[in-house]
Amino acid sequence: MGVAALVLGIVSIILGFVPLCGVIAVIPAIIGLILGIVDAVKKSKSNEPKGMAIAGIILSALAIVIIVGWWVIALIGSAATI
Repeated sequence: MGVAALVLGIVSIILGFVPLCGVIAVIPAIIGLILGIVDAVKKSKSNEPKGMAIAGIILSALAIVIIVGWWVIALIGSAATI
């Protein structure tokens, strides 16, 4: 699950930088965040390394921040033109 969280985090952060793909990119970002958290908790109980899970959590969270930032910029820009 850590690898899946990492891959979803990478895909969503790349799509998050594209202004109009944020709606699509938020779904894999949330799924990656959930998978990363579940895998980190699971591996911490069994004392296994959880580096990929943490990287997936960080990338997915960063992607969500970028996507929300684009939404805020779009809302401010649309409100300024009215």
